[in-house]
Amino acid sequence: MSSNGGMVTLDDAKEQVRKVCERLALLHFSYAKTLQRELGEKKGKELVLKAIKHYGMTIGQKVKAKAVSQGLELTPANYKEDLPSYGMHDRIEWMEVGGEKRMRAFGCVMGKVWNELDENKLGRLYCYVDPAKYMAFNPVFKLIHTKTLLDGDKCCEFAVRHATEEEKSDFANDEKDWSYIDR
Repeated sequence: MSSNGGMVTLDDAKEQVRKVCERLALLHFSYAKTLQRELGEKKGKELVLKAIKHYGMTIGQKVKAKAVSQGLELTPANYKEDLPSYGMHDRIEWMEVGGEKRMRAFGCVMGKVWNELDENKLGRLYCYVDPAKYMAFNPVFKLIHTKTLLDGDKCCEFAVRHATEEEKSDFANDEKDWSYIDR
C-alpha cells in the first residue's frame, strides 16, 4: 500500500491478483492430486471434473441471474462475468479467425504454475470450468479452448460456439463424461 491516501498502483493491484491466482492454482492442484492419489487416476479425474462442473455451474448461474434481473437475453454478448480485469494474464487480445470471434489470453498465471509443477494434465482439468459456466448460463452455447498454454500453445484461445444436442444432453446428465465438449 502506498502513502497516497490508501490508493494502490495498477502494478500493485496486478501483483495482488497474480498472487491469488497462484494460490488458486495450487489449491486446485492439491485437491486434484489428493483425489487421484487416494482414488486412483481415473476415479480421481472423474471427481475433479464433477467438482469443476459444479463450480462452473455456480458461476454461470450467478451470471445468468444477473442478466435475467437486468432483462437481458441470454446471449454471448450479455455474458458478463466479474473476473478481475488485471493480473490473471499478461495480456488479452480479441481477433477474428475464419469468421469466428476469439479471445487470446497470454501468460495465464494459473497455467504457468501448473507448467512449473509439470502438472499440465491435472491443471488442465480446471480449465473445464469455462465450458461449464457458459453452458450453465445458457446451454445453447459453449465456451471452448481452441488453444491452451497447458497443451503446449503460446496462449489460451477461446471461442463461443453453439452446443450440439448431444453436448447439451451429456452436460445435463451428471453420470456422463462431458469433458469432450472442450476438446
